[in-house]
Amino acid sequence: MKSNDAKAPPPDFEPDLDDGDSDQDEGESRRVLVDASNVAHATEGGEARLANIKLVERKLRDKGFEPLIVADAALRHQIDKKAEYERLIENGKVHQAPAGTDADYFLLSFAREMDARILTNDRFRDRAEEFPQERERIIRYMIVQGEVVLERRNRRRKS
Repeated sequence: MKSNDAKAPPPDFEPDLDDGDSDQDEGESRRVLVDASNVAHATEGGEARLANIKLVERKLRDKGFEPLIVADAALRHQIDKKAEYERLIENGKVHQAPAGTDADYFLLSFAREMDARILTNDRFRDRAEEFPQERERIIRYMIVQGEVVLERRNRRRKS
């Protein structure tokens, strides 16, 4: 497949088509933890891309959210623009989980403490019992031809 060909979204995918300023329900937290490692690897080609993280952050801000970028310690060795990524860590724009910690546990714990949602395509199946509420606050996404599409529904439709 050519890199500019878009994959068709899964049949249960409900894209964010609202043209309003915000996609939030009243009373919901505006904080969204961005799973930077998941997002960086979201496009084809294998390389972790800093541009993906920036696209997602911009989309969330445009929708009225407060994104907080959280990465595992390994991402700094995988990302395409290492120097720029390191500056983002140094400036506090990217928050890196401590080396040697379970990144999923760190992200889910952080979301619980902050009452935040998580933008990721990770299903966290191995953490389902420990973090049931946090798994319900996941925002799924797609990056298609440089555009971010958000999905707000978490559960699969019944057939």
